[in-house]
Amino acid sequence: MALSQRLFDAIVDGKAQLAKSLVEEELGAGADPMALVSETMIPAMDEVGKLFQEEEFFVPELLLSGRAMKAAMEPLRPLLAAAGAKPAGVVIAGTVKGDLHDIGKNLVISMLEGAGFKVIDLGADVTPQQFVEAIREHQPHILCLSALLTVTMTAMKTTIDAIEEAGLRQSVKVLVGGAPLSARYAAEIGADGYGASASDAVALARRQVGLSN
Repeated sequence: MALSQRLFDAIVDGKAQLAKSLVEEELGAGADPMALVSETMIPAMDEVGKLFQEEEFFVPELLLSGRAMKAAMEPLRPLLAAAGAKPAGVVIAGTVKGDLHDIGKNLVISMLEGAGFKVIDLGADVTPQQFVEAIREHQPHILCLSALLTVTMTAMKTTIDAIEEAGLRQSVKVLVGGAPLSARYAAEIGADGYGASASDAVALARRQVGLSN
């Protein structure tokens, strides 16, 4: 089996150490770092998203595949940076104030990184002002807000309002997600999109930066 197919399968199957080793083997054989990402690794994560949509994969499989993708990216990052490769886009992600849950957020981050985005993770229980300051500092294309608790959903609107008041709303697309949310609620609070799952979030992010899915 060709190395590229083995790498594809390792990511889909969530075998992190194997995926990293295969990337190192590919690089040792003279593979182009950007080609590895665009021709093998991103298609592998696309396949993971497809399997999730078809209910052949569930959250545990998504987490394992995301970790495998992250491990595979480790030896590639310095090479891509040295070559001047630009990320698909810059994303800031965080769980809103009052909410300490981060499993869903972390899954979205892993899949966004797998799709070629640079992600700044602000963690959990992030205040509106912290989001505002991060937008000023990093100038992201997209802001991903997460909430798992019904009582913290309102912090999403508070955050969007704070971004508006800071004069930054037009510079960033706001995507929201979490168990208690809906597309209707996202529209009501002024978000630009709602992802019902991690793969939905990645598809939305890619559309926002002009990439096809």
